[in-house]
Amino acid sequence: MPSIFHTLVINPGSTSTKIAVYRNEKLLAQADARHAPPAGSIWDEFEPRLDTIREAFRNLGIAARIDAVAGRGGLLKPLEGGTYEVNAAMLADARANLQGEHAANMGCAFADALAREWNARACVVDPICVDEFEPIARYSGHPRIERRALAHTLNMHAVARAAAQKLDIPYRKSSFVVAHLGGGISIGPLKGGRIIDVNDASSNGPFSPDRTGTLPLQPFIKLCYSGSLTEGEAKKLVMGKGGLFAYLGTNDMREIEARIENGDTRALEVTEAMCYQIAKEIGAMAAVLRGRVDAILMTGGLAHSSRVFRAVKKRVAWIAPVMNFAGEHEMLALALGTLRILLGEEKAKVY
Repeated sequence: MPSIFHTLVINPGSTSTKIAVYRNEKLLAQADARHAPPAGSIWDEFEPRLDTIREAFRNLGIAARIDAVAGRGGLLKPLEGGTYEVNAAMLADARANLQGEHAANMGCAFADALAREWNARACVVDPICVDEFEPIARYSGHPRIERRALAHTLNMHAVARAAAQKLDIPYRKSSFVVAHLGGGISIGPLKGGRIIDVNDASSNGPFSPDRTGTLPLQPFIKLCYSGSLTEGEAKKLVMGKGGLFAYLGTNDMREIEARIENGDTRALEVTEAMCYQIAKEIGAMAAVLRGRVDAILMTGGLAHSSRVFRAVKKRVAWIAPVMNFAGEHEMLALALGTLRILLGEEKAKVY
């Protein structure tokens, strides 16, 4: 079996698809394939987007044979973490938008279409729908509503693996609280490589650049029935027009930090409030692990902000060492998850 493999990685977004080619773990080339915003269903745009991805790949000028295509996994049925071979059942559930419509749902279909052309393997790694909750984590407070395991799973698993390696701890024996801080915020305890609890970044937890996170229920119910909001407007208020955007009129942390430097005390207080809520959620997830935490890992775009990192660390460093893995590591995580299968280090899971 060869020890050198080439993997094309595909990460679909609403208006662009990131693609990259890796030789084992080394990035060879990358590009963004730009798309028009979808006018209807994302699947109406599948073929034009696939053509755009093909063109972007050709422009990379990669001459090597592609051994595998790894697509971002979307809102499929609940799964345990790992790397999955794309099959007919996965494609059907993706096209049905089984747990909701998301651009990542197309990832497995893009991978399958291109892999067939090249006689390569098609995989997804740690899709958004990974569900590794322990039973008691599912209780919400009412039997008609169950807590969902929807999070930035791919990036959370990736930084936990990296931290375990850095700390020389076996991944399957590690214990971390991972805080993915981006447009949405996911904070969860990883025990032995499994995300055993996490806030739903679209519904609860800390407020973020444009999401409200957890809201006081009684005032929110009153607002929803006040007649001033449609259902769609209420959803947009919670996810899209909440958080920093609602308070400050922007979701750009760089702009907000510039305002703070220029003496904007309101921007400073709102930012500190967000960091306060992030720290509270980290503390809650440390309690899930009974305080046995090897490290607290901060990742995502907001972790680039030294102000945010310092403010959160100040409140949680007493729990465990705090490590910064700023940025999103999804492309490399897709490549490495696929590489483990190609090298025979892990067996691909069946959907």
